Amino acid sequence: MTNEDQSDKIIKKDKQFSEAISSYFDEPRDDDEKSFAELLNDFESDIKSDVQVGERVRGEIISIGMDTVFVNTGTKIDGSVDKAELLDKEKAFPYNVGDIIELFVVSVDENEIKLSKALSGVGGLTLLREAREKSMPVEGKVQEACKGGFIVDILTRRAFCPISQMDLKFVENQDDYIGKAYQFLISRLEENGKNIVVSRRELLQREQDAAKQEFLKEIGQGSVVNGRITRLTPYGAFVELFPGLEGMIHISEMSWSRLEKPEDFFKPDDVVQVKIINPVEADESGRYKIALSIKELTGDPWENEAQSFQAGQKLRGKVTRCAPFGAFVELTPGVEGLVHISEMSYKKRIVKPEEIAKPGDMVDVLIKDIDLDNRRISLSIRDAEGDPWIDVAEKYKIGSIVNGLVEKKESFGYFVSLEPGVTGLLPKSKIKDGGSPVEIEKAKEGASIAVIVDSINMEDRKISLSPGTKGEADDWRTYARSNQNEALGSLGDKLKEALNKKG
Repeated sequence: MTNEDQSDKIIKKDKQFSEAISSYFDEPRDDDEKSFAELLNDFESDIKSDVQVGERVRGEIISIGMDTVFVNTGTKIDGSVDKAELLDKEKAFPYNVGDIIELFVVSVDENEIKLSKALSGVGGLTLLREAREKSMPVEGKVQEACKGGFIVDILTRRAFCPISQMDLKFVENQDDYIGKAYQFLISRLEENGKNIVVSRRELLQREQDAAKQEFLKEIGQGSVVNGRITRLTPYGAFVELFPGLEGMIHISEMSWSRLEKPEDFFKPDDVVQVKIINPVEADESGRYKIALSIKELTGDPWENEAQSFQAGQKLRGKVTRCAPFGAFVELTPGVEGLVHISEMSYKKRIVKPEEIAKPGDMVDVLIKDIDLDNRRISLSIRDAEGDPWIDVAEKYKIGSIVNGLVEKKESFGYFVSLEPGVTGLLPKSKIKDGGSPVEIEKAKEGASIAVIVDSINMEDRKISLSPGTKGEADDWRTYARSNQNEALGSLGDKLKEALNKKG
């Protein structure tokens, strides 16, 4: 005990003594009242008779010294307990003057009442039985490991602690506990103290439950707390908020983005910050079902990021899922838009959205329309890529010969792709007029053939083609078509010249 603690104790005792003297001299006395010496003897004798060793004392902390804490025992003298005994797991002192604390009387003499969190030292069978009946903690030292548990010295007696009762967690290495002193509860006392079984787990559970109740008083709906991911399920993740107290994050509350599996977002032992989104109340069985959310910590993206989007804006997003009518694309976490199947490509007719984009693909899209009130955004992939028909008239002049790929054969003709998104029709009737109709008819889908651009209808996006195979007949027809006026002019000049000569 330090000088400061000793001084506090002396001051308290002097104060009590002074009050007794003052009361004696200040108040009127009858002749049959006790003398001052008798009152003093009563004062000191009460110290011994009011409390007994092993008794549980519940009292108020009245002073906190450097090494000692003084507690009102309800008698005429205060009790003292070593401050080090009251430190928590973080080695911090968690009490203040005025707090109520429960301790055990370990010794009583004419000068002091010594208190402790557990009974310790030399104790008889009576003390052990009292500790067993009243569930009082006793201090014990782990002597050695044995099969199935530990040998513990309890009040100079040999006791057994099952390995499952040594800690709240699974004991992986028994050597970690040997030589250390802990507090235990006596769970079995038989054969006049020859068969003693103790449990540390039960005491730890009791302390943990008390601490958990204090934690529960501090939290509620809307509280933000930290926790540790303990396990994952297909529908969510369980989070330990406090030892022995878990909550759950449903998969829909993990992120504003669409998640398929919790393991895509978390792994066990991750430390996360969560928000409690339901009232913290126990059910009929005393269990707490606490609903948690992570996404609510960041705010609704439709009320934040989506406000900056504009029609005509080009963005890059991730395909989250496909439906028969189109594909959903995430523009920012929690904000999706729809690319209708009709907006997927200018280049070919789409039957299934997966032909253009699959879940997980990154695609460029153009915002066509935004409806923030209904949380809908219309997107286009084909407009983001650009319309290949914009400059078709300039690229494909009437009468020009170009190479194309046979895209599809029909009974009425062949569809020929001039470039991705630009397809013309080569009618069956015109194939027969070509210089090499057999070669064209033998061409398979995907084969390259030469065609002549006959006409272009930009409004209906249609191009009419004719064979451009370079056979003899084709050369004559092509020459005649492009030089018809010139040929007729030359023949007229020659006839005129001949007539002039004859005249």
